[in-house]
Parts: sequence; structure tokens; C-alpha cells
Amino acid sequence: MTHLPDAQAAAARLAQLYEQLTPARLAQLDDYYAPEARFKDPFNDVQGVPAIRAIFTHMFESLEQPRFVVTQHVAQGQQAFLQWEFHFRMKRWRAQVSQCIHGGTLVHFDAQGRVTLHRDYWDTAEELYEKLPVLGRLMRWLRQAGSTPLPPSPPC
Repeated sequence: MTHLPDAQAAAARLAQLYEQLTPARLAQLDDYYAPEARFKDPFNDVQGVPAIRAIFTHMFESLEQPRFVVTQHVAQGQQAFLQWEFHFRMKRWRAQVSQCIHGGTLVHFDAQGRVTLHRDYWDTAEELYEKLPVLGRLMRWLRQAGSTPLPPSPPC
């Protein structure tokens, strides 16, 4: 019989890792991720702990003060969903302006409670592209063009 991990405990442990993530703690990813874990977000799709570590190394090299705040998590069976805020400042563009991306992560755990699948979900258009000067104007126009028109307000 296969032992199932306590997904609630594994999710809480993973949330704590992300909230305390530093370049030095990247060496501990092997304790949280299975050797062949898959990581997918809007920009990356990699497999294996070294490739996952490279994504976070790049994050720390590219951004100022990146940090995660896990606002809630739910767990069921061998999976969990973490809702988070990612706070950072860009190094090369508007470095004085704090940024925040809202997103969520679906994770699957193995029998040892290590992540086998890490899938991030967040809206790149709203959370990132709309904040850029030229591209932002286009993305806001596209969002408005694709949205459902609101019915006219009744007269007072």
C-alpha cells in the first residue's frame, strides 16, 4: 500500500519555503521538490530540480527584493493550491516602483511530500504587460475590446 503524504502539511511547508526564499535557501530545493519535478509558469516549462533552481536564481539576479506572500492554501488528496502575491522591484525599469503580481500555484506531491508538479497561474497581461509603457496601452485596449459591454445605466 502506498503511503499518501499529508498534503495540508506539505503545502504549509512549501508556503513557508516561498515566504522565506533567499538565494542561500535555493540549495534546499531538493528537500521540497522530487528529482524530476516539473515546473511550469507563463515563461518557463522545465523539469528537474537544477532547472527549477535556475529559474529562481534568475529571479534573484533580475529583480530587486523579490518575495512571496502566500495568502491562503487548500489541500486535498495529493495536491494543493496556493494563492500568493509576488512583490518585487525591477532592476532595469522603474526601479523605485514596487510591483505586485497576484497568482496561484497548483502542486502535486509524491509519497514523501515533495513536489512533482508545480504549475503557476497568473495573468501576464494584467499583472505585467499592462504596466509597460507602449505594450501596456495595447494590452489595455485589447482587454477593453474583448470585454462584455455593460448595459446602460437606468436614468435616475
